[in-house]
Amino acid sequence: MTCDPTSSSEKEGSLLALAALALVVGAAAGLVGALFRLTLARADELRNILIVWAHGHAALGFLVLVITCGSATCFAAWLVRRFSPQASGSGIPHAEAVLHGQVPPAPYGLALFKFVGGVLAIGSGLALGREGPSVQMGASIAVFIGRMVGCGWPDWRVLLAAGAGAGLATAFNAPIAGAVFVLEELMQKFERRTAIAALAASATAISVARVLLGEAPDFQVAPLHFPAAAAQPLFYVLGGIAGLLAIAYNRSLLATLAAAERLTWLPVELRAALIGGAVGTLAWFTPALVGGGDAITAQILVGGESLGVVLLAFFIRFGLGAISYAANTPGGLFAPLLVLGAQSGLLFWTACHAMFPGLDIQPVGFAVVGMAAFFAGVVRAPLTGIVLVTEMTANVTMLLPMLGACFMAMLVPTLLGNPPIYDSLRELTIQRERKRQEQVGRVEPS
Repeated sequence: MTCDPTSSSEKEGSLLALAALALVVGAAAGLVGALFRLTLARADELRNILIVWAHGHAALGFLVLVITCGSATCFAAWLVRRFSPQASGSGIPHAEAVLHGQVPPAPYGLALFKFVGGVLAIGSGLALGREGPSVQMGASIAVFIGRMVGCGWPDWRVLLAAGAGAGLATAFNAPIAGAVFVLEELMQKFERRTAIAALAASATAISVARVLLGEAPDFQVAPLHFPAAAAQPLFYVLGGIAGLLAIAYNRSLLATLAAAERLTWLPVELRAALIGGAVGTLAWFTPALVGGGDAITAQILVGGESLGVVLLAFFIRFGLGAISYAANTPGGLFAPLLVLGAQSGLLFWTACHAMFPGLDIQPVGFAVVGMAAFFAGVVRAPLTGIVLVTEMTANVTMLLPMLGACFMAMLVPTLLGNPPIYDSLRELTIQRERKRQEQVGRVEPS
């Protein structure tokens, strides 16, 4: 493939070849992503079966549950450390670092270890999302296909971004969000060739994935009416609060990672086992609060949770997300962010309803807006957040409130100097990669 053509016909031929490759990359990423979702769903079912069995066997059941969860996370951490260190964590920071030329691409085996490790970690109950593994597996598939056909760096880079977007699209059944994510978060600029490839990959990814997963949106939301004009300022306030919560979340996540890094005397596998065992203990008492969190979000969006339960669940999930990420296993941040966003939106509605009982305010509407706002505050990708939540809920009524809330959720952390979470995690990824290369003798220590 010619990556720097000198004539218009060569440019058109290169673009057509790139678009065709993007379609193939998207189809492959969609298939792998769909299988990953189905396997995770089965893992969740097995965990719930184990919890039910454990409650029927008293102390023995409790020990079996804790040991099983600890062993699964331990094995996931061992797989990552032993065979594919780049597969730890979300995977999105690594994909971004590769796109910016800051670290080399991961070996071809990454997708396999990301798949298996993600199923073990998320299936054991860690509060991690499926989108990070899906994004990195999509990027890895794109690298493999690009190298097979002999792409040069410019086209290879575009394919990697498109494959990553296809992974996100598949993870949430949100094709437009996948393409927007590529331009807004991964590339952070609009490139026509990248846009074409991203749209192509997301389209085929969803076409393939929906054969296995179905076409229904991830969350069922009852029809919402347009908020009254008097209620509009409340969404700006919600956005400001989401921005403050995002700062707290980003800092707690990074602080937890830093604390874990200082435990040099504790092997990574043992640390993961302890975290997995703690999550297993939580699963014994409150099984609904562990795992990726889709069930929690779905319950909130149908209005099936009381205030006390939501408040307690918010604090538990807030800490659980940071602790789970420190286990050094595969798993993303998006799904846990959506849980916290929905919970914070519902809690804010409760306060508004008490202060302004005369306003006709739907609680689910605030939960939907809270999802987009908290996402925008943490990731600083408001368009991705708005489109993602809109596609996942199949609801466009709250677009204007989401716009105002995301504006404030972006403004507050930016004014307070808090960087986007993936910028911070990318720096950690680069540091870890350099340290790993120094340890294996590939790079001389500076």
